[in-house]
Amino acid sequence: MTLSLITNKKPMNNNQGTIGRWQGAGLMATTLLGTGVFILPQMTIASSGSGALFAWVILTLAIIPVTFVFGRLASIFPHAAGPAFFVEKAFGRVLGRTIGLSFLLVIPFGAPVAIIITFQFINELIPMSGVKELAVEMLLIGLIFILNIKGLQVSAKLQFVLTMAIVAIVLALLGAIGFNTQSLSSISFGELHQQSAVFHAVGIAFWSFLGVEAITHLANDFKRPEKDMIPAMLIGVMVVGVVYLSCTLLLLLVPSEAPIAMVDIFDRLLGGYGAEVIGVLGISAGVATVNVYTASAARLMWSFSSEGVLPRYFSKRNQYQVPVRALSAQLIGMAIVLAFTFVSGQDLEELINWNNGVFVFIYLAAMLSAVKLLKKRYLPLIFLSCLFCFLLAYSIGWDMVFSVILFSVIAPFVWWQQNVLNRRELAECR
Repeated sequence: MTLSLITNKKPMNNNQGTIGRWQGAGLMATTLLGTGVFILPQMTIASSGSGALFAWVILTLAIIPVTFVFGRLASIFPHAAGPAFFVEKAFGRVLGRTIGLSFLLVIPFGAPVAIIITFQFINELIPMSGVKELAVEMLLIGLIFILNIKGLQVSAKLQFVLTMAIVAIVLALLGAIGFNTQSLSSISFGELHQQSAVFHAVGIAFWSFLGVEAITHLANDFKRPEKDMIPAMLIGVMVVGVVYLSCTLLLLLVPSEAPIAMVDIFDRLLGGYGAEVIGVLGISAGVATVNVYTASAARLMWSFSSEGVLPRYFSKRNQYQVPVRALSAQLIGMAIVLAFTFVSGQDLEELINWNNGVFVFIYLAAMLSAVKLLKKRYLPLIFLSCLFCFLLAYSIGWDMVFSVILFSVIAPFVWWQQNVLNRRELAECR
């Protein structure tokens, strides 16, 4: 019997799903809105001025075919390994497991970025610095553990409500513009000739759509993945695109030099309490984002452990079918990276781009696997998705080097491990 992640049966898929279509849409939307909804538009404007509007339009339109392909793959092949399962099924163990281990290794780097951004909202409510900042970030990791320990059903419902609250606030701010036209600034599109700046903004903004692939790891938590995955993912993506575009428009019409500009804009348009309202939503959305990513990574780790790729130690699950040891390992990794980032003072934008670069590789590999796994009628969507990945790689630029180094280290290790497993299997057969 071979130790493969791929089997004709689905031993990893025997959980009774609890997430419905609208809960899934809430998970998707809140994961994508996450920490970035009140921060990333400001960063893209700093990068490309009014060109940020076009960056968000490009990104939102380009992510739709990627989302559809991911949703189709997950609805046909629901598995805790997500993209790693799709890639292994199409191209074999070595590449599939390289993708999976890359995801596992990048989450402890990416999730701390989300936690650091989340702290900025906490700082708006209760100013603090130094060791207190690190202590609060560690407390957030403890909260993620508590949210995950009983599964995702309750979390999915709460995140759907949170998504609706964020959308309501953005709509209220847009509506308030009509009563404050005298204070609005005109939007100049003089920066549009600087295409490199727009592309750079696209590279930064891609952080907002990290999470499309994370939902595929949770396919078995859906009641009807074959019917609900694609609608849930597409609804979530389109809501998120509109919200980010709206926030960017708000920031251009009502410029602000505040550390978190959306707080200042809320105060000016709605009469105060911006720190409290935006702060609470930003904190909640940040925790929700890390929550979904941690759950996804823990399930992938459990899947690899059950298949012998990682030590069996991580295959243990509790009464709620949550892989507690894998969950704990992910959170400990995040805590270590947070401590290192605190000591070293690593630049936030650079961390985001490093993380984004790894996900470009993961997305591209999954889209290429769809060429073999899906019917030919999906080829135009797959082609557009691959083109999008190359555009992202160009936008990220030299920060893609981090992902190249990561894959160069992981792939030889996986190849060596596979050769060892093959020799063992041959010896057992004899």
